[in-house]
Amino acid sequence: MLKSEKASLSVRKITFITVLLLLFFSVGVMATSVQVNNVKIILSNNYEMDVLTTKTKVSDILNENHIIILPDENVVPNQDSDISENKTITITKTLENGESVIKLAEENNQVTVEQILGNYTPVVEKIVTEQVAIPFETVTKDSGTITGETTNKVLKEGKDGLKEITYKAKYKNDVEIERIVLSEIVIAEPINKVVQVTKTAVTSRANSTRTVSDNPAKKSTNTLAKRVEGKTPVIKTFNTSAYCSCSKCCGKSTGLTSSGAKATSWYTLAAGSGYPMGTVIYIPSLKNKPNGGWFVVQDRGGAISNNKLDVYLGSHTQAIQFGRKTLEAYVYM
Repeated sequence: MLKSEKASLSVRKITFITVLLLLFFSVGVMATSVQVNNVKIILSNNYEMDVLTTKTKVSDILNENHIIILPDENVVPNQDSDISENKTITITKTLENGESVIKLAEENNQVTVEQILGNYTPVVEKIVTEQVAIPFETVTKDSGTITGETTNKVLKEGKDGLKEITYKAKYKNDVEIERIVLSEIVIAEPINKVVQVTKTAVTSRANSTRTVSDNPAKKSTNTLAKRVEGKTPVIKTFNTSAYCSCSKCCGKSTGLTSSGAKATSWYTLAAGSGYPMGTVIYIPSLKNKPNGGWFVVQDRGGAISNNKLDVYLGSHTQAIQFGRKTLEAYVYM
């Protein structure tokens, strides 16, 4: 009986040891089949965290650690990729100049992160198409010289043309900061106004100048017109263009004229030295523009001679669209 008990006890010991060995090898096999990775996650505020994970996909690792990617953040590698060989996931802010907001804030302790973020508002690009009028020109035909009053007869009315301009515009905080012309398509050509002019025998300055008895200033309520209501104007034809206060037009951007006055759109003229500062000039073809076509000479220019005028406008785009044209003007000396 004793031998039988000993044999039974030995069998139980052997069975127990066998079970332990089987469990040990099973755990070893499972451990070798599932790889645990030590992954470093660098957040956009430069905080670093080390995590242990069996995941390999970036999005799974982030979800496992309850990390949410904000709309203005980038992830490297991207969320659909597996972790890189260096087992590092980097999250950064998306900024125009690629610098870290937190780093900027740390370098200047008087500036908050919120203030810096306000300066990095995304720039939005849009394709803008608009239709712009092409101003018509006035063409004069000389019918000869007679004595008596000068008469002008309109042979054909002018009509503005139309063109379609496509721009690439950039906006920041809903304010346009840049505009680049991509294409221009002329929809309708302008029709020039044709005026037949009968000159008097008396001329002044040059053959393109004549005096008139009909004074437009007497019919206008414009402030400049009232200033010269008692003067008799001289009609002269000018090669007319436009400019603005940018460095391309003036070589400076102060907006100050040669007279010292601040340039005003559709009011200020640049003229040759033959026309003193303060000379009032009326251009009939611009009567539908702001200030009714009345201008005052306030500026000079290196390329402005006595047969040229430069109209000051508010932007470089407007100045380009104005172009160059031959216009008749009433000069009050």
